[in-house]
Amino acid sequence: MWEDIEERVRKCGEYIAKTGCTVRACATFYDTSKSTVHKDMTERLPKIDPVLAERVKKVLERNLRERHLRGGESTRRKYEKKRAE
Repeated sequence: MWEDIEERVRKCGEYIAKTGCTVRACATFYDTSKSTVHKDMTERLPKIDPVLAERVKKVLERNLRERHLRGGESTRRKYEKKRAE
């Protein structure tokens, strides 16, 4: 694997593990696509650093379990804002 790809994978993995952010937030932070970050975390990271991959996997699983709550909260804020206008 190319060194720059490996470096990106490690940086993204460490960022997600440290902050607990979503794949989308990590992609925005590192200015890459969401698909690239997802592929990096699910396919490339386990080959590069299995220990970090397990930590990231736990964060991604938690985000998956909680995403319907974040979506509902976002919708609630949207309509509260419309009501206030």
